[in-house]
Amino acid sequence: MSQPPLFPSFDGLMNLAKREGVDVRPTLLRVLTDLYVQAQGHSLEEQQHYVELASRLIDQVDEATRSVVRARLAIYPDTPAEIRELLGLPNKTELPRAVLQPPPQTESQHATATAAPRPSLTMQPNDAASIDEMFMQAAPAERIQILRNLEASPLRPAARIEPQRAGRAIAVLERAALARDQAGFAAELSDALLLPATVGERIVADKGGEALACAARALVMPGDIFQRVLLFLKPEWSVSVISVLRLARLYDSLGEPVALIMLSVWRGAIVAQTKAKYRPALYDEERRRARPAAPITQPASVETAKPLPGRATTRG
Repeated sequence: MSQPPLFPSFDGLMNLAKREGVDVRPTLLRVLTDLYVQAQGHSLEEQQHYVELASRLIDQVDEATRSVVRARLAIYPDTPAEIRELLGLPNKTELPRAVLQPPPQTESQHATATAAPRPSLTMQPNDAASIDEMFMQAAPAERIQILRNLEASPLRPAARIEPQRAGRAIAVLERAALARDQAGFAAELSDALLLPATVGERIVADKGGEALACAARALVMPGDIFQRVLLFLKPEWSVSVISVLRLARLYDSLGEPVALIMLSVWRGAIVAQTKAKYRPALYDEERRRARPAAPITQPASVETAKPLPGRATTRG
């Protein structure tokens, strides 16, 4: 039995492209990229096929589409080097699977690696919104893979929360969890992480719990307190021992850098949403909103000015 091809036929999209005024290239590039990143690995033929198709589309699509594709491929370990170069991703950002499970290092090697500067890539708001959407819609196993790729990526994390602020927040969060006050827990969490209240509510309402684990790790919450939060905050978690053990094990293996990267993702996604909310709907909307200027009246010229009454005029 032959294996189905990685990229199926796009006859339907091509027929749609024949209609006047329809540009199918952004949609085609997103579909190709989504199909490519869904697989754990690719053969040489599949990589060449993707490079051939995607390289022709990257320069022909808008910047918003390139940002979405760049966000998906920046955290994918098998992104071809040619596509990384076209998207402006340095070759150092390749994420080999060996990075996810690094070999044990000696004390001197660990000190050298710690002192070496880590490459950082500033996250654009559109990229952050794409990563946030992809993470929230993923299954638990896919979320863990995304977190591992983020930890090995060069994306710049957010600044650490001030220790005293984090300590006070952890105490308040534990009391709110023991009282099963989800609204108070979400409010304190968003305030401690400098996030809007809607983001804190979404983290608490998330059924998987991986987002809450990232938020708690960004605050450097002790593991035993996080386990008590899992047991008391939400009834659906407390009745499932498997869910509590799974999230506790994830929390123990979660590093602070990836938690701070997720914090940067949430903040960047809010910036992207704010820009989209206040973006003009029409190209001339800003000009139409402006108040029309009052007409300027020109003073009468010397030739047309009338002489004052009672005064003779002379010509010289």
